[in-house]
Amino acid sequence: MKIIIVEDDPRVGDFLRRGLDAEGHSTELVADGREALAFIRQAQPDLVILDRMLPGIDGIQICTEIRSLGLPCRILMLSALTEVEDRVKGLRSGADDYLSKPFHLEELLARIDAVMQRDRQHPGQPNNLSYADLDMDMDRYTVSRAGQPLRFTAKELKILELLLRNPERVLSRERILNQVWGLNEDPLTNVVDVYMARLRKKIDSPGCARLIHTRRGLGYVLSASDG
Repeated sequence: MKIIIVEDDPRVGDFLRRGLDAEGHSTELVADGREALAFIRQAQPDLVILDRMLPGIDGIQICTEIRSLGLPCRILMLSALTEVEDRVKGLRSGADDYLSKPFHLEELLARIDAVMQRDRQHPGQPNNLSYADLDMDMDRYTVSRAGQPLRFTAKELKILELLLRNPERVLSRERILNQVWGLNEDPLTNVVDVYMARLRKKIDSPGCARLIHTRRGLGYVLSASDG
């Protein structure tokens, strides 16, 4: 995914760029508001991560201009301003989401996934997620493996949806916890491990190839390969 980061703090900008590059995204970092707007027009990114307070043109003005131009990119606004009225102003200017500083990278990645998933639904087309012989009907929230129906709780379905939207990609426990339960990292909870064990028992039943794998020290991955 092509992402433009608009951030005038060099440390924050470098942190964002390195983190997103490590996730496989293509990123560009711009520090000045006016330069950013011109670059966004030219580059047509999928996502703009936009600092609220910038030199030249602030984030609110950039966001408003992007929307007035009809550019299709999603916008995730970052700001140290945390009051309700500040968040409302950012969202009303056209931002798809608003994340307060400081933030954890895992929360940022979860917010990006949530924002970009809005573009993955296409009216008139089947709303299904599939990997190997595992299928999930997102309209009915039903799941089958090799044609055999499986039953899940609501939380299990949310975790499975997250895995199916990110196949072959290792998801940390913190990211799963944040996106499914809406919680920040809690080193004392093992709720993710408990639910992953339940999922594995249902999906990787005897006679089926394993799909859910643990990557020690990293998290979980949906993969048809043991490697």
